[in-house]
Amino acid sequence: MPSSDHMIVRQIEFVDTDMAGIMHFSNYYRMMEAAETSFFRGLGLPLFEECEGRVIGWPRVRSRCDYHAPLRFNDIVEVHLFVKEIRTQALTFFFRFRKRRPDGSREAVARGELTTVCATLDPATQAIVTVPVPQAVRDRIAVAPKSAYRV
Repeated sequence: MPSSDHMIVRQIEFVDTDMAGIMHFSNYYRMMEAAETSFFRGLGLPLFEECEGRVIGWPRVRSRCDYHAPLRFNDIVEVHLFVKEIRTQALTFFFRFRKRRPDGSREAVARGELTTVCATLDPATQAIVTVPVPQAVRDRIAVAPKSAYRV
């Protein structure tokens, strides 16, 4: 059955924080990328590898992150990835960040989106060119229901 969602769990390290003890905004993007990599690995799909006779990669063409509450050193955060859209040459992922509280509840702290295009190098010019998302990828992923990525 095709997958539409995935989750990773991270603990906020001291190196992730700024002078105020709050996780620096750039680390949300690192966690989105880690979740994306884990999602692809979990499905046995390459992020940068030969697929259908050509080397493909997934450069980012759009990203955003909205912050609702801070994460601090030692906080535990769940990063939920949902496939929001599959287009001919691109994928869009939605991310929901939830801090685990000591009582077992979850607090929404951020949400983000990342759009990647499937691309390869033109052998003649070495220019990056977009190509259709390979069938092997399409066969293993599905768009999550809209209710999954609404916050």
